[in-house]
Amino acid sequence: VQLQASGGGLVQPGGSLRLSCAASGSIFRLNAMGWYRQAPGKQPELVAVIIGDTTTNYADSVQGRFTISRDNAKNTVYLQMNSLKPEDTAVYYCNLRQGSTWSYDYWGQGTLVTVSS
Repeated sequence: VQLQASGGGLVQPGGSLRLSCAASGSIFRLNAMGWYRQAPGKQPELVAVIIGDTTTNYADSVQGRFTISRDNAKNTVYLQMNSLKPEDTAVYYCNLRQGSTWSYDYWGQGTLVTVSS
């Protein structure tokens, strides 16, 4: 399985960005796709995850501002990020997990999101 992330960039506070992550390879029907981020000097953290078609979970810090969605026909997951704040600045990583115990774990390359005026 390969994951290709895109959509990062520089945006002003209050602005929006949409990240995309396209998966290819042997993808199970049921999987969980999500986004993690790591800011400079900080531990990685889960941003959002979508399990199956509709079950979602968000970090408290992004709840109400970010929306995760997926297009199964394209094996692609999206992260719509609105009302961005400087503290959202980080490298964002796409993740896919599948298998009976979620033991198959795949990561895409990071995409940098910088929120600054």
